[in-house]
Amino acid sequence: MAFPVTRLRRLRRTAELRNLVCETRLTPDALVYPMFVCPGEGVRKPVRSMPGVFNLSVDEAVKEAQQVHSLGVPSVILFGLPDTKDEVASGAWADDGIVQRAARALKREVPGLILMGDVCLCEYMSHGHCGIVKQTFTPQSLGAAVRDALTPSQRLLMVKSKEEKERAIATLASVAARAAQSSFEIDNDASLELLARTSVSLAKAGLDIIAPSDMMDGRVAAIRRALDAAAFPHTPILSYASGFYGPFREAADSAPQFGDRRSYQMDGANLREAMREIQADIDEGADMIMVKPALPYLDVIAAARDRFDLPLAAYQVSGEYAMIEAAAQNGWIERDRVMMESLLSIRRAGATIILTYYAKDAAKLLR
Repeated sequence: MAFPVTRLRRLRRTAELRNLVCETRLTPDALVYPMFVCPGEGVRKPVRSMPGVFNLSVDEAVKEAQQVHSLGVPSVILFGLPDTKDEVASGAWADDGIVQRAARALKREVPGLILMGDVCLCEYMSHGHCGIVKQTFTPQSLGAAVRDALTPSQRLLMVKSKEEKERAIATLASVAARAAQSSFEIDNDASLELLARTSVSLAKAGLDIIAPSDMMDGRVAAIRRALDAAAFPHTPILSYASGFYGPFREAADSAPQFGDRRSYQMDGANLREAMREIQADIDEGADMIMVKPALPYLDVIAAARDRFDLPLAAYQVSGEYAMIEAAAQNGWIERDRVMMESLLSIRRAGATIILTYYAKDAAKLLR
């Protein structure tokens, strides 16, 4: 029957009634707290674009993890800032790598905490890309491009007027920019070996869950084979499938030094392709799946929940966090209310696990 017999407000009158009929519940044990671990001792360096988030030395990471665990948050995911970077990401898979050192300390000091390890090479590569970079041009081809772009007088360095000089400089800059965009590609298959090696190293250090985020084709199968061969058949794999990562790149010092990652990362416009990516990861042996970012992709989370039966995680990424914080600091929104509503919406869309920089603050409000 319709109004006035039906009055939906009857079940909203008090907090106790609202809690009784609540359809979607958020609890601390569904949260995962991301942590950025860096070299040194006593380091607690603020991330400028992410208020309340820090780069932490191992000793400070232990303190942070102890607080996280005491609040009822069961897990953290570790990202590393290595001492040095190179073109084979050796800091990612070295036995004494920064995440490996942090994992051993956390397992010793907070043994009940579940440790996830992000497996991507961008933080450890000198160029900031997620795999091995392969050159696709020769100096001769660049020289030919410059030759073809310049006028005869510019080629002979017979530029006289200031205007013509400026035009020649602009032309050279344009040619160089185009070359930088098209002169490299990520060697997918060669990168798989490094990802597999990194995963085994992290498992040896005590990581409970391996979480590859690199978007290389075949990475889950390569990691599963490597873990099984190294006597880690019980270590699960959580596979990840924008412009929301700017603050993360500052925190992890992982911005690409040239080009971008669009040639190997998912196109945010393609929902059906995202389902294919998830299915491929499941077929290769993924035990859990993840969608990120979370809030802009609630439809993807919902579609993945409807289609797949595996545990489903969502990562409320750095850009989402930064936008809420910036708006709150300007007094435009009520921070805690928006924080909790954003997490609840991710849960309502179908996520069973939420990776969020708000894990500590949310857990305090949920206690």
